[in-house]
Amino acid sequence: MNFLIFAISAVVVVLAAVQLNRYGDVISQKSKLSGAVVGTFLIAGATSLPELTTSLTAVYIDNPDIAVGNMLGSNVFNVLILAAVDLIYRKQKMFNSIEQKQHLPSAIAGIIFTLVVVVSLFLDSTLSLFNIGIEMFILVGLYVLTVRFFENDEGEEMDEAAATGKDVSLKAASIGFAISAIVVFAAGSALSITGDQLAQQTGMSSSFVGSFLIAASTSLPELVTVLVAFKMGNYDMAVGSILGSNLFNLQLLAITDLFYQNGPILSATSGGNLPIALLFIGMMVLTIFMMVRKKVESFARYAAPSLLIVVMYFVSSYFLF
Repeated sequence: MNFLIFAISAVVVVLAAVQLNRYGDVISQKSKLSGAVVGTFLIAGATSLPELTTSLTAVYIDNPDIAVGNMLGSNVFNVLILAAVDLIYRKQKMFNSIEQKQHLPSAIAGIIFTLVVVVSLFLDSTLSLFNIGIEMFILVGLYVLTVRFFENDEGEEMDEAAATGKDVSLKAASIGFAISAIVVFAAGSALSITGDQLAQQTGMSSSFVGSFLIAASTSLPELVTVLVAFKMGNYDMAVGSILGSNLFNLQLLAITDLFYQNGPILSATSGGNLPIALLFIGMMVLTIFMMVRKKVESFARYAAPSLLIVVMYFVSSYFLF
């Protein structure tokens, strides 16, 4: 029964999160608060709401491994999405077409942010301020610096939003957004609760459940975003949406830690989350390599790094399981 509830909840999260993204686009276009900054935060928050609600529920049921594993695992799954889609559409040679200068800063920032988490997990640091791990303040500070560094340029994304949402009124979009958010909250909570029960019943580790099963479910809206970007032929949007989502997910760790009352949340997790963080860094190194290398015409040579990312994911899943 728990498997059935878990599967249904995962489907509901995906469908509701897609609607969140759609209505968020419309609101950012039609409200008086429209603009690149508002759109960025609104859409980023909408897309990441499944991860946030799932992790907060995991905190409520006192399972920090699922809470942290969900965030780190979502980032790993996001990179897997990019590699898998790149393999499927290898004839388009996505990484040969993107503007690397637009994406390198966020890719490098993702590695730096995750290294902060790795160091904290490795040292099992208990340094805290207001019951929040000191590493969370570092993550937020680095994120603020990164955002200030970037130049916001979302013209094409906004044009797409206008095209997809021109028949939806602002009031209807606002109501739809609120309803979708409530549905995501309920389904995300069900994911955490049933995931915790599955871990207890099957003997699977909570870090595996959070990092792979739940993370894959909550990251499927990003897959939809990437596929839409490919349909538009906008490969920069596909890469940018994944890299931006990764940075935002790491910030949600700080919010999760804020609600965790038993000290710094990273110090309360098991060692199972450290390999996930290291796996993400390895996958991101390969992604950066694909960005900076010279254009490759051979299908086999071009696809090799993406194939390696996919293999790394499934091999890691096997050993962690």
